[in-house]
Amino acid sequence: MKTETEHASHDCCAHHGSHHELVIDNLSVAYREIMALENVSMATSCGNRVALIGPNGAGKSTLLKAIAGLVPKASGEIRWRNESVKNWSREFAYLPQREEIDWSFPITVRGLVEMGRYPQTSWWKKFSKDDNRAVDEAIDSLNLGDLQNRQIRELSGGQQQRAFLARSLAQEAHVLLLDEPFTGLDRNAASLLGDLLAKLASEGRLIIASHHDMATAPVLFDEVLVINTQQVAFGSINEVLTSELISQTFSTPA
Repeated sequence: MKTETEHASHDCCAHHGSHHELVIDNLSVAYREIMALENVSMATSCGNRVALIGPNGAGKSTLLKAIAGLVPKASGEIRWRNESVKNWSREFAYLPQREEIDWSFPITVRGLVEMGRYPQTSWWKKFSKDDNRAVDEAIDSLNLGDLQNRQIRELSGGQQQRAFLARSLAQEAHVLLLDEPFTGLDRNAASLLGDLLAKLASEGRLIIASHHDMATAPVLFDEVLVINTQQVAFGSINEVLTSELISQTFSTPA
């Protein structure tokens, strides 16, 4: 029998509403004595694609890791569904930059996707029919059926990104935190990934991704948070991402 929280978890993608809102309130993150991120505030909800834009060292990766619970907050709050984000950690999936991943690790695509079920089952429990169903559906959804027995090192960059997104779907995550997902992809692979993220958002997931290409950002995302250690602006990408703001952000030291 499922708990009320588990029912709510499955309903998130089907029903958008204010209680499915991610709220960041005056967030600051420090690495020892160095302030990596300071006074960031924003609110967004299921169905949106949010770009994080700023120069190198602006705090984009730090923000993603803070939302995912991978780095501690110095101050401020992160809330999901009107509760501390740590209460919903299973609904968040984080995909680091590609260069941070050990692609030589001996695991198949299916094995990688199965890892998405571990937050639900733990490492030592046998997979149930529901677990196998979730893995199968994730693989099918991202058209990885023909690749599921391949080692991840044998995949192209676009295929590797799809495999990690399939892991997120198997996890039944509702918030996908992606660090530079388009970096290193050719034009065709980037286009396919953009279409996939649009599809996932249309199904009710919240996509938050760091991004560096100003030309493609308005096509790929609905909202934008511009940061340079401190928050510069947040809102609709077509309204916020002006040439003047870009020039100001990338030419002004943090």
